[in-house]
Amino acid sequence: MVKIPKTTNRYCPYCKKKTEQKIKLISTGAKRGALKRGSLARAKLRGSNRGLGSHGKYSKPAVSKFKRKSKTTKSTNIMYTCQECKKSKYRKSTRNKRAGKQLQE
Repeated sequence: MVKIPKTTNRYCPYCKKKTEQKIKLISTGAKRGALKRGSLARAKLRGSNRGLGSHGKYSKPAVSKFKRKSKTTKSTNIMYTCQECKKSKYRKSTRNKRAGKQLQE
């Protein structure tokens, strides 16, 4: 969880001046579909993960699930809502380490 202030003074493109804006964290988007190509659910339906022999991509991983983790930070999307005109401005996801620096504009 990234620590960010509840409000900030920022330029509002609708009011065309600096105003106080509320900050809201939003999820980074929809989850990947369960039946997309290459998904485990689809492979299981197709039967790739059953039977004898090597299952290749769908066999047990060589390393533990903790060692496979590559990302060290979570990305966050930020929504700014102007307190004067009540319009919202969306900022695309940034990594948590830099989120604090991005808010100091």
